[in-house]
Amino acid sequence: MSRIVILGAGISGHTAARYLNKWVGKEHEIVVVSPNAKWNWIPSNIWVGVGQMTENDVTFDLARLYGKTNMEFRQARALSIHPEGNAQHANPFVTVEYTHPEKIGMQEDIAYDFLINATGPKLNFGATEGLGPDHGHTVSVCTVSHAQEANFKLQACIEKMRAGVPQTVVIGTGHGMCTCQGAAFEYIYNVDHVLREAGVRNMARIVWISNEYELGDFGMGGVHIRRGGYITNGKTFAESLMVERGIEWITRAHVKKVEAGKIHYETLDGQFHELGFDFSMLIPPFAGVGLKAYNKADEDITSQVFAPNGFMKVDADYTQRPYLEWSAQDWPRTYQTPAYRNIFAVGIAFAPPHLISKPMQSANGTPINPTAPRTGMPSAAMAKAVAMSIRDMLNGSDKATHTASMAEMGAACVASTGSHILKGTAATMTVFPVVPDYEKYPEFGRDIDLTFGEIGLAGHWMKYLLHHTFIYQAKLRPGWSLLPD
Repeated sequence: MSRIVILGAGISGHTAARYLNKWVGKEHEIVVVSPNAKWNWIPSNIWVGVGQMTENDVTFDLARLYGKTNMEFRQARALSIHPEGNAQHANPFVTVEYTHPEKIGMQEDIAYDFLINATGPKLNFGATEGLGPDHGHTVSVCTVSHAQEANFKLQACIEKMRAGVPQTVVIGTGHGMCTCQGAAFEYIYNVDHVLREAGVRNMARIVWISNEYELGDFGMGGVHIRRGGYITNGKTFAESLMVERGIEWITRAHVKKVEAGKIHYETLDGQFHELGFDFSMLIPPFAGVGLKAYNKADEDITSQVFAPNGFMKVDADYTQRPYLEWSAQDWPRTYQTPAYRNIFAVGIAFAPPHLISKPMQSANGTPINPTAPRTGMPSAAMAKAVAMSIRDMLNGSDKATHTASMAEMGAACVASTGSHILKGTAATMTVFPVVPDYEKYPEFGRDIDLTFGEIGLAGHWMKYLLHHTFIYQAKLRPGWSLLPD
């Protein structure tokens, strides 16, 4: 019997866990380690952040669910990986520290035969002075508790507007190297929507601030889409949405400091600016969670296993070269680590080989460009591929058998722009592939027949349906494996 340890129970980790439980759970051990007691459907946190959903709508208890399966669950955070074992342990193991209230602070070494790193990101609010809900002046929707606080403060702003006090709302990215613009993109439109529903939109100035070179970049280097029989670009698509709703925008911006009621930012031209606000939700940059790695002699090999940003190196080509020389072929396919065939990293936990959007620096040398997205459909696809590879390796294969390169897969994004059964809307967009391949698709980098976008009420219904579908699937309800990931 082999043991598979999965670090993280988000979209990637939980996807790998449920498929492995289905395929090999009766013959092998599966241990899931997560510092969080609850699973959170993060894409719907934007609705919690405007009061359209509650915590119970977007979470469920992990221990209760895993207790009904062949898997073990440990509420703990991973500290270090020992892929060669050491003097005390002949087999590879991970060291974890419990976050469960009854065991908090206790450490345990868990041996493994296969390891999946699906830890996700550290929300690096500390990269920008004054950023974040805990020690700063902005709110967040990255966790359900953050989203609840965001809604509480948003409702306070709405009450002020009802009392005749104008408010400035600023939403976007809180650092020049942020990813996940999509969450902020959805949130700003939902804030606009609830302000209109409350009858106070005329009292609000809403401003989008982003590290994108142009609107609609989303860390994917922009996109051309087919819409209504013609081809347009993501910039025009995104700008039209903002113009229609009276939202201002600032792009090519690095937020360098946030004070109470004031954002200090630098733009690509090297200029420094200030922007006052009453309510601000800024997405933080992401970093690795801080896992360490040690060899058999207990020597630190973290720099060999992880990139400088803390994300795990996998089967990508990390050779440093000019941006125009990078290729879609650089991107990982199996998500195995180079030195250890039994270790994989999926979702945000793996280190991308390079930016998709063009690297840029301000006149002062400050990097201002989105980093590559690795969430949503791609993270589930790579997790399922890794689960299939491990299944086959347990059955005798000497190598990973399945691939899920972001340069060979498409993704669909349904971005809410207002939640309402009759007046809600969502922007529905597909891209293929996620990482552009200009050798295969020289004109746009993507297959324009499979890359398109529309907006409307039908998109909102789809977004709402997908919310319930994915939670049904995550809860392992009957027929879950027949549903798309």
